[in-house]
Amino acid sequence: MKAIQITEFGGPEVLQQVELPDPQPGPGEVLIEVSRAGLNYADTHQAENSYLASYQLPLVPGGEVVGRVVGEGRRVVALTPGTGGYAEKAVAPTLTTFDVPDGVDDLTALSLIVQGATAWLLLRKSAHLEPGESVVVHAAAGGVGTIAVQLAKLWGAGRVIATASSDDKRKLALDLGADIAIDSREPEMKDALIEANNGRRVDIVLDMTGGTTTDQSLRALAPFGRLAFYGMASRQRPQPVELGTLLTHSTTIAGMWLPHALKVRDAEHGTLAHRAMAELFQLVVDGKIKAIPGGEYGMGDIRQAHEDLRSRKTQGKLVLDPAR
Repeated sequence: MKAIQITEFGGPEVLQQVELPDPQPGPGEVLIEVSRAGLNYADTHQAENSYLASYQLPLVPGGEVVGRVVGEGRRVVALTPGTGGYAEKAVAPTLTTFDVPDGVDDLTALSLIVQGATAWLLLRKSAHLEPGESVVVHAAAGGVGTIAVQLAKLWGAGRVIATASSDDKRKLALDLGADIAIDSREPEMKDALIEANNGRRVDIVLDMTGGTTTDQSLRALAPFGRLAFYGMASRQRPQPVELGTLLTHSTTIAGMWLPHALKVRDAEHGTLAHRAMAELFQLVVDGKIKAIPGGEYGMGDIRQAHEDLRSRKTQGKLVLDPAR
């Protein structure tokens, strides 16, 4: 089968198209004929070995695929065991394999399994959004951001404040339901967020930027405000937080990493991730949320895909077509 493999860690230059034997599923796993694989910003960290999990070489990057189960024909979207997605065939645990309902296309299924589930978890579990609260969505034109804007409005946010780096991205956020969109490069982000909230401090910030954006967002929070932190796209660490300073505005800082949702049990759906996916699928089928296409790449374009991800010029969901 065709696959993308890396034999050393580094930037986009380490991604190589190769021929590999088909992977073999073990107990509790399925083999999937991949129609599309998801491309995520986290994949650039995986290639560098700078992600939360560490990896062994050689490896096939990619953590999410959509396609049909070999021998069954079931159409599924799945999380691979951290690697293996950039290939014509991939193995995934049954626990992280979800049947795709009719009416949900490949792009949308891939948009939901990582970005959609992340947005759901940030708002439902990390930030505990209540109706009427203000929500800041940083990187609002990205995969998580486009879903988060829609969910926040759907779930009753009083004011959704989007940040994005270009006019086109800010327009997209407004089209998806944001009440106001501001430049993510604003040097005084704290003041910009408060001004965007009509002079009031904000209740919730969803942040995957890091660095000064996180520092200033934290200072913009209202009493009992929550900052839900889920990445560092800037590759810059925020300033350390002294616990005593959290008392100043009764502030909460929550971290979120998606794999933990597969370990938390849910009485009705099995795991928290299954609950999130069931609700997200239904919202798509009901026409209440939608995925935003961000670009499709072939195997020969994979380095360009990672360059585009790293440049943070993309918007919506990016996918890889292993047949190209």
